[in-house]
Amino acid sequence: MHLTKKTIFLAILAVIVGGVLWWVKGFFNKEIDVIGNNTKTEDEKALIFPFAKDKLNLSEYVLPKEEKDRLDILILGLRGKDDPDGGLLTDTIMLFSYDRQTKRSSLVSIPRDLYVYFNDKHANKINAAYETLGLKKTRQLFSKVTGVYIDNAVVFDFAAFKQIIDGLGGIDVTLDKPFYEKSQWGYEFSLPAGENHLNGEQALYYARSRYSSSDFDRARRQQQIISAIKTKVGQMDLLSNPLDALSFLNTVRNHITTDFNLTDTGTLINLAKDFENVSGSMRREVLSPDNLLYHPDIPEIYILLPKNDTLKTIQDYFKGTLTPAKP
Repeated sequence: MHLTKKTIFLAILAVIVGGVLWWVKGFFNKEIDVIGNNTKTEDEKALIFPFAKDKLNLSEYVLPKEEKDRLDILILGLRGKDDPDGGLLTDTIMLFSYDRQTKRSSLVSIPRDLYVYFNDKHANKINAAYETLGLKKTRQLFSKVTGVYIDNAVVFDFAAFKQIIDGLGGIDVTLDKPFYEKSQWGYEFSLPAGENHLNGEQALYYARSRYSSSDFDRARRQQQIISAIKTKVGQMDLLSNPLDALSFLNTVRNHITTDFNLTDTGTLINLAKDFENVSGSMRREVLSPDNLLYHPDIPEIYILLPKNDTLKTIQDYFKGTLTPAKP
């Protein structure tokens, strides 16, 4: 299949994360599967903690209105379909936001243990939403929780993560201090302080390690990997190398699910123009007990709730992620 520069430009492959976010201009027949409401029975997956449910207010779960000047994309990273502990659980959850007028952008990690209503009968940890509800209803749920209208969603599994980074020839990250993970991967995995060139497996271990640190530290490392991938893709001239672009798309096409309408070339062109204008400085943050959340004192279970037991705490935050930071 011959790819011209024009056809490469017309399609956008929205990817990754968990980590991974970048945009590649390209066209490939049936690049990624577009899905709707392929769900499991909610009663099979709902996990209800009555003591925490009393702290939730169903009236706060209102679908916000779409904002024409704001683009919000939900990024979900699956454990992987072969994971025996829940392959469809999304342990990587991020919201990318972009203001078309100011060109400001943000990437915020949402912890997997945030406890929310799925509907008027069931509540659960938010990382079970995709497995329980399917893509469309999950996107709507996150819109209600964050208070901003989420335009699209992208889901990837970690099988793509390693392959993509290897396909890019590795990525570079700089560590302020050494990193150690002693047991999670069957041997002691470590990286020294300073600049590191990581292959796919090393990047995967660095992004997913959690025994030696918290979920919140892991979210920050995932954002660091995303930034490194974005930098590496920006250095590659895929437009002048159609065969490289085709190979790159083939690597990820079987590992990504999205609700982007890839047949609407007008939308794709506008998205391409949007992302060409994203400023170099992206606001990156992680929701945690250090800011907007707290861990209720409940024996034998770990969940997170918004401070003051109201979603307004979270919603006000997300509405302001694209405003200039206070001096």
